Amino acid sequence: MVNCCGLITANKDPVPLKSIEVELEVRDHVATVVSTLNYENKEDKPLEAVFVFPLPGDAAVCHFSAQIGQTQIVAEVKEKQKAREEYDDALSSGQQAFLLEESEQSPDIFSLSVGSLPPGESASIRLDYVTELAVQADDGLRFCLPAVLNPRYQPLGSGGSGGSGGVQVTSVPASLVPYSLSFSARVSSPRPISKVESSCSLDPLQYLNSDQTQATIKLAAGHKFDRDVELLIYYKDAHQPTAVVEAGQASAEPGSLMGDPVVMVSLYPEFPQSVMSSVASCGEFVFLLDRSGSMGCPINNSKQQETRISSARDTLLLLLKSLPMGCYFNIYSFGSSYEHIFPKSVEYSQQTMEEALKKVGEMGANLGGTEILSPLQHIYSQSCIPSQPRQLFVFTDGEVGNTKQVLDLVKKNSGSHRCFSFGIGEGSSSALINGLAKEGGGHAQFITGTDRMQPKVMQSLRFALQPAVVDISVTWDLPKGVSVTVLSPPITALFQGQRSLIYAQLTGQSPKAAEGCVTVKYSLAGHPSQNQLRFSLKPAEDTGSTVHRLGARTLIRSLEMEERERRGQPDGGLKEKVVQLSVQSGVSSSFTAFIAVNKADGEAIQGPLVRRNIPISRMCIVKGKRRKRNLCDGPEMMSDEPEMAFGVLRGLDLCGGAPTTVIPKQPPRDPLLQLVSLQQASGCWLLDPALSAALGKTSEEVDKSKPAPVNSDVWATVLALIWLHGFKKDAKEEWELLAMKAASWLRSQNAPCLTECVEAGNALLGCSMQKDVLGL
Repeated sequence: MVNCCGLITANKDPVPLKSIEVELEVRDHVATVVSTLNYENKEDKPLEAVFVFPLPGDAAVCHFSAQIGQTQIVAEVKEKQKAREEYDDALSSGQQAFLLEESEQSPDIFSLSVGSLPPGESASIRLDYVTELAVQADDGLRFCLPAVLNPRYQPLGSGGSGGSGGVQVTSVPASLVPYSLSFSARVSSPRPISKVESSCSLDPLQYLNSDQTQATIKLAAGHKFDRDVELLIYYKDAHQPTAVVEAGQASAEPGSLMGDPVVMVSLYPEFPQSVMSSVASCGEFVFLLDRSGSMGCPINNSKQQETRISSARDTLLLLLKSLPMGCYFNIYSFGSSYEHIFPKSVEYSQQTMEEALKKVGEMGANLGGTEILSPLQHIYSQSCIPSQPRQLFVFTDGEVGNTKQVLDLVKKNSGSHRCFSFGIGEGSSSALINGLAKEGGGHAQFITGTDRMQPKVMQSLRFALQPAVVDISVTWDLPKGVSVTVLSPPITALFQGQRSLIYAQLTGQSPKAAEGCVTVKYSLAGHPSQNQLRFSLKPAEDTGSTVHRLGARTLIRSLEMEERERRGQPDGGLKEKVVQLSVQSGVSSSFTAFIAVNKADGEAIQGPLVRRNIPISRMCIVKGKRRKRNLCDGPEMMSDEPEMAFGVLRGLDLCGGAPTTVIPKQPPRDPLLQLVSLQQASGCWLLDPALSAALGKTSEEVDKSKPAPVNSDVWATVLALIWLHGFKKDAKEEWELLAMKAASWLRSQNAPCLTECVEAGNALLGCSMQKDVLGL
């Protein structure tokens, strides 16, 4: 009989994983993460513990080792099938073995197998990885330690086994995660650290020096596994281009990637203000909305009723109101199947906008699984509209199993569009969200914790309305005798203030105090431009092999994608190149795995192994299913009934009672959205009772205050602008584009008495706005 004391799974099986300790070191925009997983077998038989867990999609896993008593075993990187055979052979012969492998379907899912852990024995597993921190639209650097792994939807016929990319995930509700997490971080930068924010509870930031360039921070005790551990780090004067040269390893062969110096160049393009102030008046905007079951989950962990799908509907309202006249648009939604509002993209007008908004208001999280590939294929099959650049906005909680297949499709079509992606909620796949934007030449955003979706999406719409940067080229000027091999794929997109990273291998001897120069040339709105960075070729100190590993990871990902594109055709041995590079650099790939075998002398472990799957936190219901729980004491069951959509929960069984319909009280509509919903496609507002109510006035008050010579629509639009600037200044990012459209409409009317109109509007609404503030 199994002793059920201590940590147990939902099936009453003991859990051998007791705790996870994570130490993060951030240097400028590069993070090194050291995770220690502590195992203990309290059962009376030997165990094999299998833990499937997420890592950042662009992480370079570079170290894996096990400590058993006084013995440390450091894993080697080997071809994946060989590593698996070595692991199985070790277990069959009674040896201890440890295997770490990346999912073949999604690079952000890993499987860790701890084999032959004898009764009463403990083991500590150490896992190291390095990653760059993504720059957010507000200039913060985002680090995310994934602590939540929601079930990944595996489309039929995609080759997976129904888990996360071909591996079986064991997940439990956050409250039942049976191990603890401790997390501490040390941040250092050449520039002062302004602040560190998180959606998790943190101990106060501790500065380590007077110029505030070094600091430490800790996760408060008792993390509930109800969210990923996210840090947003803000530096003063963040937009500084840099280049870091790292010396090659003395033990590696000269001329090889690990033997030569590698440079990491960070560029922050700055575009002329005259170009940036203009907003595109054309484009084809295609919105692709996830309507799978988990979009009915709360958008964050607060007690508020707002769900992911309701927030997405509000966001689409703002997007549709902010589109420029003359553009084209369409809205797709998907789950196990997909739908579109129009057969093909239509010209933006009052009629098409109203039709789209009506359909958006009816959208619920009721389309089942997350099959994103088919709608993308349909979108790409549609011919592009001449002189209307295609901009694709994808909203999803990112729970798909065929990530690599999706990204390959986006890359294949990258020449015809830009893709802006939004990961909604805890546990969304960073590999999918970042990959969509990277391969589609757009920008990625994550909406987690208490984030509001709307400001982040509108920031991305601003990026989409920027003129596209074309004809991008990178040139190098290096001393004689030094050559460069670029490891990064070509730069396909540049955005104002957003970082572009380039990794390159430098071969040859450089004289002392030598300098290099890298120049990025491009064309913006018909104007040739360039950004240049001079840098010292002297290697930096104390970087270890971080830059080499990140460079190797970048090249490995590019070769993997090329191998998938050419699968079934002669590819020049791409898989072999990936394996060789992975083994040489010690960085994981989809074709390799880390393997460690305890070959120390000792007794062979006797008896059949009992497999224990380590559970991880999940935040949401399984796709297309709703969990139905008897609220007395019954076990959790699965139901095929529709999930909650539009706030209606059907058929909840309350301790055996009859099915009921529970309709939560709907919160009053946000006043900002109420006003925005009344705006016309042209940008103006109409003078009617609905507008008066949104402004908090009666129709009589509004009509009485109108200056006599002023057109009623002009009066209504001026009032709306005054209200936005006067009462919703803190939400300006959400309404700024639609306000610009309104101001443009007013200027086009050549309306008389605008100054008198603004003064009368200020008096009515109790504001003191000037004409120039309103864009007039």
